Amino acid sequence: MHVYEVIKRPVLTEKTMDMMDFDNQYVFEVDMRANKIQVKDAIETIFDVSVESINVMVMPAKTRRRWRRVMTRKPKWKKAVVTLVAGDRIQLFDGV
Repeated sequence: MHVYEVIKRPVLTEKTMDMMDFDNQYVFEVDMRANKIQVKDAIETIFDVSVESINVMVMPAKTRRRWRRVMTRKPKWKKAVVTLVAGDRIQLFDGV
């Protein structure tokens, strides 16, 4: 898998913005097939920063019920929380 296929998009919420400011952590949606090593290589290559640690989790699908049926509204996806070394920042998020 190519490094530009691993990272899909940044996750920008109020909580992730606080994580960026206070904890130097950034949250990304990543490909379901990607592991921690591939995510680390992609972040370091694309943004030219040093990664301290990575936590990866699979977010469950959002479902809804209609009568006896259970339907899926949104599919499951994988989230990566990337902690950078002190002093490093990703310039993409500075103006947000």
